[in-house]
Amino acid sequence: MNVERFLRLVAGGFVVVSVALGHYVHPYWFIFTLFVGLNLFQSALTNWCPMMTFLRKIGVRDQTSG
Repeated sequence: MNVERFLRLVAGGFVVVSVALGHYVHPYWFIFTLFVGLNLFQSALTNWCPMMTFLRKIGVRDQTSG
């Protein structure tokens, strides 16, 4: 799995978990959902995402081989 697909997986997971926590635990968890959405928005405009930097550091490849 390349870094961009992994990023979508992580972001989607963050959104699902934070919405569930906002519904079942406390509405303040929706602030985290907003943070993820704003980060995705800025990464679309700037072509830079902090999570992509982190994923590359832990060894996720930029492109699939083959």
